[in-house]
Amino acid sequence: MTNRWQTDEESVNQPETADPFQERCRILYVPTAMLQATSVSETRQSAREVKFIVAPDVAARILEWSRSRLSPDPYAGGEAGDEYRTTTLYFDTPDFDVYHRRGSYGRSKYRVRRYGTASVVFLERKLRTATLLSKRRTTIPLADLPLVSSPNVAQDWPAYWFAQRLAARQVSPICQVAYHRHARVGTGPYGPVRLTFDDGIVVQPCTGLEFAAAAGYPVLADRTIVEMKFRVDMPAVLKHLVEAFKLEPSSVSKYRASIEGLSREGLRAGSQHADLRLALSSGVMTSSAGEPGA
Repeated sequence: MTNRWQTDEESVNQPETADPFQERCRILYVPTAMLQATSVSETRQSAREVKFIVAPDVAARILEWSRSRLSPDPYAGGEAGDEYRTTTLYFDTPDFDVYHRRGSYGRSKYRVRRYGTASVVFLERKLRTATLLSKRRTTIPLADLPLVSSPNVAQDWPAYWFAQRLAARQVSPICQVAYHRHARVGTGPYGPVRLTFDDGIVVQPCTGLEFAAAAGYPVLADRTIVEMKFRVDMPAVLKHLVEAFKLEPSSVSKYRASIEGLSREGLRAGSQHADLRLALSSGVMTSSAGEPGA
């Protein structure tokens, strides 16, 4: 499987499709990294993504089905060589404009992601417009993460763009979301294919640019998020999977579901220790599974 590494941001137009299933899922497609490789600074190729929420027993059957048809993620481990843990810091404004999808905040999302106990982290921005979807990703050493909030970031630092965007958008870390993932990969007619299973999702408030132990409050308990990632058109193996297990697409957002979970616990989050119940009720709330998210 081949990955193309770039230094500039990449955008992708959503092509038209006559496939009824793909047309039904069209608004759920988001750009994503296909493999979890690392480098100092890179932008990954974009891909289409479709999500499903299933019960754990259904997820287990789908995973077993996929193991005879797709290869394990080469960057994963575990008994079958296809699992790892992911921990993510999500950012929002003091008024939770990202959560409420106010104005341009509804089209972009910033986060810092760490895989397992890796000594590097990924700084990410996902951008959505009416016709374009793009993702920008840069890798830095974990030890350099505090520099992101420094007022004197060097312009030649690979993460300079990320630090500048956070400052301009006035966003800061709000919560840490961690989960267990299985990942299988393959190759379709247009390039890489990726199938992931996320479960054991937990969330905890955070107040700064640092990772805590992967603990917290359960999110989407007794449910597994299954995600399909591919380019251009859904390959036959994934179409077969959807038909075999009678899957229906869902537009779940881990961030929104996690924030709502913290709110139900009566917790505060962010550098200003915001009252989440008040913050989330200050705008028109929509379901965490109502629109595309990540």
